[in-house]
Amino acid sequence: MLLSTFVSMEQLLKLNLKVFDSFPELKTDRLLLREINEDDGNAIFKMRSNGRVNRFIPRPTMEEPQSGKDLAIKTAEAFYRKEVIGWAGVLRGKGDIIGTCGFNTIDYYNLRAEIGGELDVDYWGKHIAMEAVGAILNFGFEQLGLKSIEAKVSPENRGAVRLLEYFGFEKEAHFKNRVYFNNRFSDMAVYTKFEKA
Repeated sequence: MLLSTFVSMEQLLKLNLKVFDSFPELKTDRLLLREINEDDGNAIFKMRSNGRVNRFIPRPTMEEPQSGKDLAIKTAEAFYRKEVIGWAGVLRGKGDIIGTCGFNTIDYYNLRAEIGGELDVDYWGKHIAMEAVGAILNFGFEQLGLKSIEAKVSPENRGAVRLLEYFGFEKEAHFKNRVYFNNRFSDMAVYTKFEKA
């Protein structure tokens, strides 16, 4: 949801909008999560043109490298409009990104955000996503002031479901034939993690 006149001052005061004053970098044992920039376009294209990365994500496969740069620019601009927070995941001590992650939407009125991401197949099975998701969840609840964080996933994506369950996400919904993708209708599930009372 965009920041708009429909959001009351009372609701806005519940979120910490100071996180948008400058891009919030996060660090884990192995990762630096930093702002996505145009130079990340080629790495984004590499991931989004890979059929394995896109297997469970209902979006078109990127066909032109410029599309990766365009998405990087769009994501950076959306941060400064306070609409999303998109991080580039970089192995500490190295320069190239190996994934992207963040809050794809921020619902100001309901203090809820949607988390999503992708990881280069060369780094699958190394618990990289676990580090990134853990850092982002902590940031969302402790710094931004969210009350709940949701993820929309294909129920067939067992790796993503296991990751969400590890972090205490609860399955809130299962929509049958929700998305048309790869020439067929597929189900979609919504998992949510709630702020601890």
